[in-house]
Amino acid sequence: MLIDLQAYRDTPLATAPYPHLVVPGFVARALGGEVARDFPRLDVGGLFLPESSPPGPLVAQLIAELESDTMRLVVSEKLGIDLDNCPTLTTIRSRCQARDGRIHPDASFKVATMLLYLNDAWMPDGGRLRVLNSGEDIEDYSAEVSPEFGTLVCFRVQPNSWHGHKPFVGPRRYIMLNYCRDAALRDAEAKRHLMSTRIKKIRRFFQPAARAA
Repeated sequence: MLIDLQAYRDTPLATAPYPHLVVPGFVARALGGEVARDFPRLDVGGLFLPESSPPGPLVAQLIAELESDTMRLVVSEKLGIDLDNCPTLTTIRSRCQARDGRIHPDASFKVATMLLYLNDAWMPDGGRLRVLNSGEDIEDYSAEVSPEFGTLVCFRVQPNSWHGHKPFVGPRRYIMLNYCRDAALRDAEAKRHLMSTRIKKIRRFFQPAARAA
């Protein structure tokens, strides 16, 4: 396996301000070059379904392992919630925009969220995920996570699961997996992402003509 389930099991669960854990080395850093090669070339911001921008074999394997029943079981045990009937929604992001990172608790259709970061050594001050104590102040945080390669963040989604990061513009790769409350809600969100992808493709098609004019 590419993912280190034992590292996940061995990481203590933080209960405040909401249940979460951070697992450095969940994927070995030695795989960084191969993952970068297989990560979809997305030169625009936003979240994309893997089927909209198919990854190479190594990233496809990572996604399959994150979506596996084994991963579901260890997440369920760690967070203390039953995920048996929670369908998954997986999305990928390649670039961060100035408006990204605004404080939010995650949408209510989500039960739990996992973020697997796949970036090189991270130097910027911006783009570092913060586990926040409230929804009011990005500086009021209990933990800060550098989005470096192989670091996994997992948390239970609840009304106070506030998180965000300071502004950053540029490459910032991750895979996000959400356990959803039911299939209908998951499918509606997937359709929204598909529509967003189509709109982005249309805009990009007209951008060169707009610049030439």
